[in-house]
Amino acid sequence: MTTSQPSARSSAAQALRAALESPGLARAMGAHNPLSARLAEEVGFDVIWSSGLEISAAAGVPDANILAMPECLEAAAGLANAVDLPVLADCDSGFGNVNNVVHMVRAYESRGLAGVCIEDKRFPKLNSFVEGDQELAPLGDFAGKVRAATETRENLVVVARLEALISGKGMAEALRRAEVYERAGADALLIHSKLSEPDEVFAFREAYTGDLPVVVVPTTYHHVTVGELEERGFAMAIYANHALRSSLRAMRETLGRIMRDGTTRHVEESLASLKEIFDLQRVPQMLEQQARYEELGRDLAEAGR
Repeated sequence: MTTSQPSARSSAAQALRAALESPGLARAMGAHNPLSARLAEEVGFDVIWSSGLEISAAAGVPDANILAMPECLEAAAGLANAVDLPVLADCDSGFGNVNNVVHMVRAYESRGLAGVCIEDKRFPKLNSFVEGDQELAPLGDFAGKVRAATETRENLVVVARLEALISGKGMAEALRRAEVYERAGADALLIHSKLSEPDEVFAFREAYTGDLPVVVVPTTYHHVTVGELEERGFAMAIYANHALRSSLRAMRETLGRIMRDGTTRHVEESLASLKEIFDLQRVPQMLEQQARYEELGRDLAEAGR
């Protein structure tokens, strides 16, 4: 997929908009590398979430703006190049001030991303589930970032992420900010909560009277179902970190077993085959392409004799 071409960029953004505006609930899966993105595409997810938590964890650093924008961009662009699904990129609080947001939007759109999500916390941000400073950015400052993003982009989808419930500022503040971000031009809202039940996000969705699609991230309230979210009128659910978390446990168990047993004999049946890896790497397509062009080359050489 030639994501650097303008038509491909437009198509990716259109696909993300269609997912957000569809009657049912769109489902996004978090990814941190092309392999995990292809697995999500293979099983039928609608959107890939370029997860800030997964990307930073894969690099072995905290999700606290330790990685700079170019590092996050390279990871997100790798996902966009690997799959045909639209990729929505987690861009934290925009990697700085309004000028950083303008640069970010241009860079992400030029690399084929379908959308960016920015959150209304101060830079540097801290992962929402970590105990620590979750201070919100001043309302006017973040509204300026949203407007800058929407006036800079060509087709890129801009999602404004509300952290008022995470920071303890309450529902009234979340709704006030939602109204302002909608006026600033956001294409969708993401309401975030760290409670173990979905009561807060349900209450927000019921109270929000604007026109934007509303996105949720059911990491802590994991009992909620797609049907319940659809019934409440949500547009998208992002399963933001489940691929990484599942792979971590599987790798730890496998490596520990090999160390204890001194052989891989007891773990082989639980492992993916090399063929599965080769298929995800697109090895059969590579070999087919190689054979086709080698044959074409021979035919051209023969024709020139």
